Amino acid sequence: MPKKEQTLDFQELFSAIDELEREYKIEKDYVYSVLESALLTAYKQVKGIKDKNLSNVKVSIDPEKGSVKIYEYKKVVENVKDKKSEILLEDAQKIDKRYKIGDIVAIEVPISQFSRKAAMTVRQTVIGKIREKRRSIIFEDYSSKVDNIVTGVIQRIDKKNVIVEIEGGKVEAILPMEEQIPGEEYKPGVMMKFYITEVKIPPKEKEPIVYLSRTHPNLIKRLMENEVPEIQEGIIEIKAIAREAGSRSKVAVYSNSLKVDPVGACIGEKGIRIQNVLKHLNGEKIDIVKWSSDIGEFIKNALSPAEVVHIDLNLIEKKAFVLVPNSQLSLAIGRGGTERSACSKTDWLEDRY
Repeated sequence: MPKKEQTLDFQELFSAIDELEREYKIEKDYVYSVLESALLTAYKQVKGIKDKNLSNVKVSIDPEKGSVKIYEYKKVVENVKDKKSEILLEDAQKIDKRYKIGDIVAIEVPISQFSRKAAMTVRQTVIGKIREKRRSIIFEDYSSKVDNIVTGVIQRIDKKNVIVEIEGGKVEAILPMEEQIPGEEYKPGVMMKFYITEVKIPPKEKEPIVYLSRTHPNLIKRLMENEVPEIQEGIIEIKAIAREAGSRSKVAVYSNSLKVDPVGACIGEKGIRIQNVLKHLNGEKIDIVKWSSDIGEFIKNALSPAEVVHIDLNLIEKKAFVLVPNSQLSLAIGRGGTERSACSKTDWLEDRY
């Protein structure tokens, strides 16, 4: 009894293609074109063809039926001059008696006859191209998200770097040691908000690396934008942020409307808005300060509730000498000098007490 001809089942492949399109936004047409190219390469291996021109060979892909076939198209002639593209009339009529001179015959090339090496070529080519496309999609996707926040789940600690799973496990990101808040615990399974600083593609065809931060001032900025509609609408502007990550931050805000109090709007009724920001910062304190174009006035606002007796400004060196009552020194500079440090970190003013 003759052996039953083995045929390749592509159903599993088509299911995988559906998943790739759903999870990684890799278009089916792209994967089909990669598969077609890989099969044609394997076909040339099997046939020992070096010529790049395969205009008479076509790949037929039918996802609904779960079939992939290769056809050679040959012209029916009386005398064959080119075996690759021509077939004798008598041979064509063995396939179908209705063929006549000048007709085109479609001859299926059984994929089951492909050698193990050729099959491996198809597999490696498809996998390689899909990985390459996936890397490109991840890089482009997360490059557009730089300077924004993302929710991630702590996975593990690796050489003092924290490995974070983002986007439901599609991507692993890195929180470098220098971007970690001093004293903050990063336990596996804990969900946190992170600020995306950059995305890099490492050598040796590895996955893109998304770099995160918990210390960047813009983490606070993005969190506040999410909680304060007036910021999203442009009514309130965040003019500057000075941050001692894990300890204290000051956020200078300004209202473009006389009807909207920028400090009150950011704090929210009963402090709900600022509390929603603080819950992502594990105990870090935030002071909302009213911004003023008058530097002296702004410094007073920044050091409030301490009473400022005198300010000596040096606009050339961007420094200020501030005098407060001795009894309010600790109130002005804060515990460990955090108020002073926060003021000195504004991008346009350095202080001197």
